[in-house]
Amino acid sequence: MDDAELLYLGVARQAELVRAGKVTARRLVEASLRRTARIDGHLGAFRVVRADRALAEADARDAARASGADAGPLEGVPIAVKDELDVEGEVTTFGGAANRTPAVGDSEAVRRLRAAGAVIIGKTAMPEFGQWPFTESAAHGYTRNPWDTARTTGGSSGGSAAAVAAGLVAAALGGDGGGSIRIPAACCGLFGLKPQRGRVSTAPHPHLWYALGTVGPLTRTVLDSAVLYDVLSGPAAGDRWTARPTRTSFTAAASTDPGRLRIGYSAKAAVPGVRPHPDHVRALRETVRALRELGHDVRPVDPRYPDTTAAFLPQFGGGVRSEAAAMERPELLERRTRQTLRLARLAPEAVVERAVRAGERMAVRANRVFEEVDVLLTPTLAVRPRRVGALDGAGLFRAMARSFPMIAYTALWNVTGNPAASVPAGSGADGMPLAVQLVGREHDETTLVGVAAQLEAVRPWAGRRPVLPE
Repeated sequence: MDDAELLYLGVARQAELVRAGKVTARRLVEASLRRTARIDGHLGAFRVVRADRALAEADARDAARASGADAGPLEGVPIAVKDELDVEGEVTTFGGAANRTPAVGDSEAVRRLRAAGAVIIGKTAMPEFGQWPFTESAAHGYTRNPWDTARTTGGSSGGSAAAVAAGLVAAALGGDGGGSIRIPAACCGLFGLKPQRGRVSTAPHPHLWYALGTVGPLTRTVLDSAVLYDVLSGPAAGDRWTARPTRTSFTAAASTDPGRLRIGYSAKAAVPGVRPHPDHVRALRETVRALRELGHDVRPVDPRYPDTTAAFLPQFGGGVRSEAAAMERPELLERRTRQTLRLARLAPEAVVERAVRAGERMAVRANRVFEEVDVLLTPTLAVRPRRVGALDGAGLFRAMARSFPMIAYTALWNVTGNPAASVPAGSGADGMPLAVQLVGREHDETTLVGVAAQLEAVRPWAGRRPVLPE
């Protein structure tokens, strides 16, 4: 089995082979390192690759297993981590150049990955502080889409998405404060679930951009995402938000018929004036047809979205401010980030807390759609993945204007906290991936997992691979 074949097997199958003694953790890590060395120069998915440390971790997993230690659900699987999460011994750059000192410990999400047997292969690229739906930064350059290296991966978890789509790793952690898991998943043809607020711990930080941010994986299959969420889910000391327990495990949901559901669909964007690309409307309609053929009651709805600007922007600015305050060399922050920080001065902590409470009120209104349906279906993006360079020469306000069509369907659900997933939906006329978004009731990720698994079964997407320069 060559490196690509092994890496494209996915998380669940890789771990199964390691537990059965058919593949070693070292073999998996070596495959990931070789493939990354050949391909990532064309993509810029990784900010740093932990080659020596990852091999040492793999050897330690193999030795422990040989001595009779229990194997974990992620045994030996190489996984990448977005560079806003601490990995012991590595600098947490948040996509910039202003931090220099390595982290003294793992974030809680990374600790749980290791406890389940995973090997941390490296840290992935992101725009500075995850501010933009384009993975571009002054410090680390562009991250390019494996399906077309002239195009963006989206953001802000674009490095993680590129690494998974290119088969450098089977899964990578991302974060989602306005669509930053779902947007790059849509651009790169992956499954990306933003969990319910508080489902995955943000420790050692009490929150990620206040009520907006969550942590979660990007994967090629629904099952792989489910396996990871069963490892990652649950609160830790100091978390500001905690999600209610799910009715079943994520893994069980991925293999269980969710029953006949009421699914409402709408092409309407939550950002006024934004219209979806015709290919995205087509993907929506084709998904409606597929869901009806699966036996669901699928009907058009008007979600009557609230305007969440007053809740989103203060938390966005406050979140960037809180992360920037920990930087060692603030003079090295990007010009756009310094502009964000000046704007954030207009929203001191009391204003940010009012925005959190305003978001809770807006959530009540947004969730009224679930009085008549169980799941809401929308496009994930309004526009096609644009060429890299979206942020070139752009100040804060121009960057915001270029971002609105990318977040027009996603950011609302960060304000409300609802779970939402980007699900692959074929290819556009440009050959790039298409996607739709499934939004669920509060705390109900498992219904989304069940529906996404049904869609994956009737139109499998994991077998599609980009043609990559090597």
